[in-house]
Amino acid sequence: MDMSPKEYQAYVKQKQKKSPLVKDMVLAFLVGGAICVIGQLIMNGFGALGLNKEDAGTATSVSLVFLSALFTGLNLYNSLGRFAGAGSLVPITGFANSVVSPAIDFKAEGIITGMATKMFIIAGPVIVFGTAASVIYGIIYWLFTK
Repeated sequence: MDMSPKEYQAYVKQKQKKSPLVKDMVLAFLVGGAICVIGQLIMNGFGALGLNKEDAGTATSVSLVFLSALFTGLNLYNSLGRFAGAGSLVPITGFANSVVSPAIDFKAEGIITGMATKMFIIAGPVIVFGTAASVIYGIIYWLFTK
């Protein structure tokens, strides 16, 4: 089968599955929003227990990380990610999932060479480049406000 590049592009376009972009965006918005609402409910609960706003925020963060890690270990968070797409990447829960998933995947290789070594394989670059970007932005901000 000898095709020109234009013919090949037409063939690929004919065969490719149409992306449900609007559906994906709606699901991401709804699931990401639901995770945030759950976080707010947890924070309100800690506030009702008598914690001040700062302590309630800290306890909420810890709770969301714990729940994300638990649901990742039970393979529920990955199912949510397949369903919701980017909506499950709400920063704190998505970050916890990106740390726990490789740790679970490499558990068979042992604690040191498996879990501990591979735990930040996904989250590590986020930490490194996020920190580097914040330093660069901080320097730029400092230079322009000085």
